[in-house]
Amino acid sequence: MPVLRDASGVIADSWIRVDHAGEIADGMKVILPWSEDFAPPAGLPSFMLGLHLPNDIETAKVAPHLARLGLISVDFPSFADGRGFSLGRRLRNLGFRGRLRACGPVIADQFAYLLACGYDEVETPESLDRRQPQPQWERALRAISRGYQPGYAGGRSVMQLRHQYGMEP
Repeated sequence: MPVLRDASGVIADSWIRVDHAGEIADGMKVILPWSEDFAPPAGLPSFMLGLHLPNDIETAKVAPHLARLGLISVDFPSFADGRGFSLGRRLRNLGFRGRLRACGPVIADQFAYLLACGYDEVETPESLDRRQPQPQWERALRAISRGYQPGYAGGRSVMQLRHQYGMEP
C-alpha cells in the first residue's frame, strides 16, 4: 500500500505489519495489532514499535503505551467513517509525538483535514491509488488554505484571522 506523507508525496514504508511479537526479527520496524492484553515487547526500542488501533478504541486503554510507540496506525474502515479524525486529535492531545498514520480508504479530499487533526501520513489501499493518483492528493492538499477550526499544528482559523484584522462575523 502506498504511504503519503504530508506534502512530501509518496514515501518508502519501512514499517512491517506483524500479527504477534513472535514474528519480530532484529532490526525490524513493526506494527502490531491492538489487543486488550497488549504489552510492548521487551527490548524493542520505541522508534521501532508501531501499533495499529481500531478507530473506536478508548484512548485511556492506549494512553499508558504512548511513550513506547514510534508509530500509531489508525484504522479507517471507510472514507465515510470520521471517528479516526477524532481519535488522531485525542492521541496528539494526550502527548503522542510519534508518527500518526491513517490507514484505509480515505480520499484525497480528506488529506488536509487529516493533517489538521495531527496525522503525518496516510496509507491507502492499492485500489484507491489507481483511482486517486498522487497528483490528486497534491491538488487536494493545496485546495484548502484556511479552515474554520484551528488545526493541530496551530494554524489560525478563519475566525481568528477575522478578529486579528478587526473584521467581525
